[in-house]
Amino acid sequence: MPANLPPQYLKVEDEYRGLTRPGERLEKLREMFRLLPKHKGTEKLQSDLKTKMSRLKDEIEAAAPGAKKHGGAPRLPREGAGRIVLVGPPNSGKSALLAALTNARPTVAPFPFTTRAPQLGILDVEDVPIQLVDLPPVSADFMEPWLPGLIRSADAAILAVDLASDDAADETEAVLALLAGKGIELVEELPYDVEDVEARHVKVVAAATKADAPGAEGRLEVIREWFAGRFSPLPVSAEAAQGLETLAESAYHSLGLIRIFTKVPGRPTDRSRPFTVPVGSTVLDLAREIHRDLETSLKSARIWGTGVFEGQSVKRDHELHDRDVVELHAS
Repeated sequence: MPANLPPQYLKVEDEYRGLTRPGERLEKLREMFRLLPKHKGTEKLQSDLKTKMSRLKDEIEAAAPGAKKHGGAPRLPREGAGRIVLVGPPNSGKSALLAALTNARPTVAPFPFTTRAPQLGILDVEDVPIQLVDLPPVSADFMEPWLPGLIRSADAAILAVDLASDDAADETEAVLALLAGKGIELVEELPYDVEDVEARHVKVVAAATKADAPGAEGRLEVIREWFAGRFSPLPVSAEAAQGLETLAESAYHSLGLIRIFTKVPGRPTDRSRPFTVPVGSTVLDLAREIHRDLETSLKSARIWGTGVFEGQSVKRDHELHDRDVVELHAS
């Protein structure tokens, strides 16, 4: 949780946690966004609030009378520490990336629009499971009407840029333009001064796919020059298993998460699966993530990790760091 949040924001946040109706929760989130100071230290929180608002709007629309008649977005179960969507033009190698990075087995074919429905897989990065969703392609002529809703509610995106195509830059620009028309902007760095609650910036990693294709090296230079200042494409090849580890790590870091291990007093640290919380989270945020009851009963914690003595006792508002070991003490 970023520091220096105004008391008005914290009051509304407490009210939000006590609500259960989607409509009421959505209004509180909007109020929280209006009260949130817009600066560099709150950029991730701004993005998180917009993600929650997008999910609630989708939930409300899906439950509305007649929603099924109009064909809303497919309902996908959320898994893992976050959801990253694979976005790109037809035949850009998204499905091949999904197959190479996860245990999913989507249909991969050398012709466009093979993917017509979302395909799911789980990517494991340093013991953290991440849900990857391969979306249908976007072209200048067609985009599934429900696709922007899934992108808006995602935690991050991988943008596939096809190095086997001489038209890769134009095809990618068409994708970005169509999404921008829906109020969605794919960005490498989140802006921190956007007041528009409806504007949705989704953090993206650009994957320059098919890096082993003939002429790919020259096209990569063109793509890097074309998107300079916007994206820094990572060359990858699903077929040659090239650059996949770097892409996976970049995708994980785009989520803005840290890994926290916990231990019970007198017992060894549980390193089987870390908890994940946003960068800037406190001991209290971790307690809330583990169990809501800990929010009120938590008194203090001991920390093994960055910026502390081994086993140092800290207060509830102590900011956590990646790979900290935390021992919580409740009343």
